[in-house]
Amino acid sequence: MAGDNSISDMRKHYNNLDSALIHGGVYGDITTGAVNTPIYQTSTYQQDAIGQDRGWEYSRTGNPTRYALETLIAELEGGVKGLAYASGMAAITGVLSILKSGDKVLISSNVYGGTFRVLDKVFVNFGINYEIVDTTDLVATETVIKSSHGTVKAVLIESPANPLLTITDIKALAEIAHRYEALFIVDNTFMTPYLQRPLELGADIVLHSATKYIGGHSDVIAGLVVTNNDDLAERLAFVQNSTGGVLQPFDSYLLIRSIKTLHVRMDRHVENAEKIATFLDNHDAVNVVYYPGLKSAQGYEINQSQAKNGGAMISFELADGYDAPKFFASVNLIALAESLGGVESLACHPASMTHASIPKEIRDKVGITDGLIRLSVGIESVDDLIQDIDQAIAAAATV
Repeated sequence: MAGDNSISDMRKHYNNLDSALIHGGVYGDITTGAVNTPIYQTSTYQQDAIGQDRGWEYSRTGNPTRYALETLIAELEGGVKGLAYASGMAAITGVLSILKSGDKVLISSNVYGGTFRVLDKVFVNFGINYEIVDTTDLVATETVIKSSHGTVKAVLIESPANPLLTITDIKALAEIAHRYEALFIVDNTFMTPYLQRPLELGADIVLHSATKYIGGHSDVIAGLVVTNNDDLAERLAFVQNSTGGVLQPFDSYLLIRSIKTLHVRMDRHVENAEKIATFLDNHDAVNVVYYPGLKSAQGYEINQSQAKNGGAMISFELADGYDAPKFFASVNLIALAESLGGVESLACHPASMTHASIPKEIRDKVGITDGLIRLSVGIESVDDLIQDIDQAIAAAATV
């Protein structure tokens, strides 16, 4: 592992995550006293003699700015090592690449379409198989693992899951996975370490599309992985260095910058989402609302026990007599766009956008209907957001 002798590893003088977001990991620059980690925009490093470097050799293997980010996310998630990748999918690919031919991965019945696609179209070519399971049903999930006769080597979930916001009991499923010697991997993109810390609940690996809330400004593509196991850390680092999908120094800097405001952003995201979910839940033109912060939601009590709140993602379906495409065409303040987690609110049609790579028969089976609308609630005025949603619903009426 490359060293950090050119940047200052400040001693910790805080007890709370809010302070760790700002002062955690590698803080500042020992050479100049700068409070921001410098952008080390270099591909290679001068060595003092053959075999004598200063902790750094080549930026694919290690870069001081990326290392500062990796150290920070490891601290925030409570792990021993963090790794930064060029995208969320690069992070997922890096994690899955530690598996071998003949291994099987269980995935939740609704996960990001890109996760399904990379397993269904890429890793299957290398003999790594997958099976879709309703991981909210612990008995059914254990039955599948048990009947696999040892081939299930990993269980990969999202909680809340994308896009139906279903909740899986992370601690209970971790115990089941470990009972059968399978890795337990949690995609924590929707919650971030500020709202949920899966490693503390028993996960072996936690990953993020840092493009989303961690980046928070829709201006960077990145992925992060953290583990609390030294052996896994070594294996993941080897794959990262060998395959080379690393995050660049400037993008690493952008994430460090964004993480400093993660808590204040997430508090506002969630405050807005809770009000919008309540508005939708009481709207006559809305048939169903998916939001873990509603007491009527599937898994509400479980989510309350493992997360700070319900997060800021909402999905819903309009009642009969309302047309979803007309809703998307009528929003003004809210943008119709892929992705989520930025300061601006976005509306998404999962069936044709984020989950289009999943065959329709599977989408229909798990409930990702053509009428499903997903909202990434931003930090604008909630009154303006509700007004925009309300007028778009009215415009979507077909009678």
